[in-house]
Amino acid sequence: MTDVPGSVPDAGAPAMIRRQRMLSLIADRGFVRVGELSETFGVSDVTVRGDLSVLEGTQGVRRVHGGAMPRVTGPLHELSFEEALESLAEEKRAIARIASALVQPGMSVIVDVGSTGMAVARELVRREDLYDVTVITNGLTIALELENAVPRMQVIVTGGTLRPLQHSLVAPLATVMFERVHADLAFIGCNGVDAASGITNINLPEAELKRDMVRASARAVVVADGSKAGRVHLGRIGALGDFETVFLGASAPKPAVAELRKAGGAEIVVVDTEAS
Repeated sequence: MTDVPGSVPDAGAPAMIRRQRMLSLIADRGFVRVGELSETFGVSDVTVRGDLSVLEGTQGVRRVHGGAMPRVTGPLHELSFEEALESLAEEKRAIARIASALVQPGMSVIVDVGSTGMAVARELVRREDLYDVTVITNGLTIALELENAVPRMQVIVTGGTLRPLQHSLVAPLATVMFERVHADLAFIGCNGVDAASGITNINLPEAELKRDMVRASARAVVVADGSKAGRVHLGRIGALGDFETVFLGASAPKPAVAELRKAGGAEIVVVDTEAS
């Protein structure tokens, strides 16, 4: 096995062993950054990227922004935060532009973890008309994005146990925050939006925390790209009626949208990417 062009040369056998260890680490953690692999194995970032290119071609590793994750297929596969950022990105930005208009100066807002939540956070930072806004989030990457709006905004991070795949914080301890606050508005992400089963999520600990977010808010809205429409997953967040509005991307299948509107309980808004 040889290194790809441009990588730092390694002896064949050590390189093979290193790559197998990288593969095990990626499988165990679900997502590993290039910098972490460089430090762990004592090689340059260039060598790591070369190793990942080889593993991507031969061992079922998927390269994503900033690192790598296992290439897993099937209905229960949860995308990493980095992988989700690259999927339907313009659609998520369009949803965020429409949904973030609900936020007014002086409000308290919960922004859920996820790539669409990140898009909402970026829109909030961009809006210079917002001030005295408090944002509560369980997403570490979202908190760092919102830091750009301090001191116009106060940013509160929930605390809790870290999920590396999403860079999110969950129980225990994360739930304590939502027992002690009452927000004006919550932006909730999900993996499934279905007429019969409601709003669902792949990961059970995150689904539980999302339910706490909804209960801690006067109003809750769902922000989900179109691929989530018509899907159902294990962790139930709530019924459609638990939410004021469901903002969906334009790629949502029309039959699924029709069923959602027929079911009632929440306003279903399909965001036109170009119009927004």
